[in-house]
Order: sequence, then structure tokens, then C-alpha cells
Amino acid sequence: MKLYFAPHTCSLSPHIVLQELGLAYELIRVDNQTKLTSDGRDFRSINPKGYVAALELGNGEVLTEGSAIVQYLADLKPTAELAPPQGSWQRVRLQEWLGFISSEIHAGAAPLFNSALPEAARAIFRDKLAKRVTLLDTTLQQQAYLLGDKFSIADAYLYTVLGWFKFFEISLSPWPAVAAYESRITARPSVQAAIRAEAEAP
Repeated sequence: MKLYFAPHTCSLSPHIVLQELGLAYELIRVDNQTKLTSDGRDFRSINPKGYVAALELGNGEVLTEGSAIVQYLADLKPTAELAPPQGSWQRVRLQEWLGFISSEIHAGAAPLFNSALPEAARAIFRDKLAKRVTLLDTTLQQQAYLLGDKFSIADAYLYTVLGWFKFFEISLSPWPAVAAYESRITARPSVQAAIRAEAEAP
């Protein structure tokens, strides 16, 4: 498998999952500005959407969208229990969290990367994010991870998006349970390995 990534983007989420599962993969950097891969190809010929993450399988199929990629990967090695079994109620709960992270945290934070966004608009996005993170904090006061006491692919995704907050000068200190959660996940060997691999990738 080949994982196409760019630093500080949502591609870190499937990268963490690959590390958790111990699966073999090749890491290929994508320049978000030029849309060129590190080996000189036009990334849009691989993923016409033009953004990471993209996972290229051994048969040539390319899977995009982080939520789909992490579920696909988790199902390759169900014994690792990074996702509940297909068809179970807990799997529906997982998909609920993935949808919430995608639509409310990821999509809510992404516009803040736009330096041309007026401050009044930035304040609106920050306020909405704060409300969503407060909900997360309430959940994480009661349990260690989104699905309970075990790390899952939803945690890999949420951790990745929470990592963007430092770029927006949003501190997690008002939400101590979320801050502790982020620290717990940062300490995972899979996370450290993924971050190190991305820093060292050509």
C-alpha cells in the first residue's frame, strides 16, 4: 500500500492507524501547493480531488476520504480491535463519531487555515469550535476514549484535527479532559512513529 500524505494534514490519521496495525506501506509526500508528489507525479492523476489522504492499494485501486480509509484499514486486521465489527451497534457509534469529527471539528477548523479570512469570520468559527470541543470534554470526562476505554480509529482522527488548534492559537486548557486526552494519544508509540516518519520522508 502507498499512503499519500502532506505534513500537518488529516493524512496523519490513517498514518497513525497503519502504525497501530503494523501494516507494510510506502509513504509518499505530496506538496499541497504544487500538487506534485515527492517522486515528481501530478497528485491529481492519483486523486482527482487534489487533496490528501489517499491510499493506493496493491491492485491499483485508490481510496480517498479519511473516514473511509481508516475503516478500511481497521477491517484488514479486526483482531487489533481499532473498530467494532461491521453490523454491530458500536460500529454505528463509531461512524457517528467519525461523522461528527469530519463535519463539526475538521470542517469547522479548516477555514481558519485561510489567512485572508476576516477576523470577524474567524471569531465565528472559533466560537462554534469551542462549543463542539466542550461537548467532547464532557464525553472525555467520563471515559478515556471516544468509544469508551479503548483507542479506536475515531481517536486517531480526532487527535489529528486537534493538532491543528495550535496553528490557530487555540489552547486546549479550557477543556482539561480534552487536553489530557491529547497528551495520552501523543504518547502512543504509533503516533510518535508516524510523526517521525513524516518528518523524515523525502
